[in-house]
Amino acid sequence: MTSDDTKTVRVFVNATGVMVPAGSSILEAVRRWNASEANAVEQGEKMVTDSRGLPIDVDERVSAGSIFRLLPVRKREGVRERDDDLGSED
Repeated sequence: MTSDDTKTVRVFVNATGVMVPAGSSILEAVRRWNASEANAVEQGEKMVTDSRGLPIDVDERVSAGSIFRLLPVRKREGVRERDDDLGSED
C-alpha cells in the first residue's frame, strides 16, 4: 500500500452501509451518510446510539462493521415546575 492509498472501513448508519476513512469519528460517518442529520446531532436535536441502543460519544472512532442509529432527543420541558409543585405542600 502506498501513502496515496487510504484505507476505508464500512460502517452502518441507520441500516445504510457507509464507507469512511479508517480512523474517522462517528460524527464523520454520520455526516458522510447525511449532512443534515449530522448537523442535527451537533445541535443536540438527535443522538447517536450503538447497535444495542446505548448512547455513544460521536467523537469516538469507528471500527469496521460498527452499527449506529440516530434517535431524536426528547426535551423534557416542565420537569422542574412539576418537581417544585410536588415538593411544596403549604
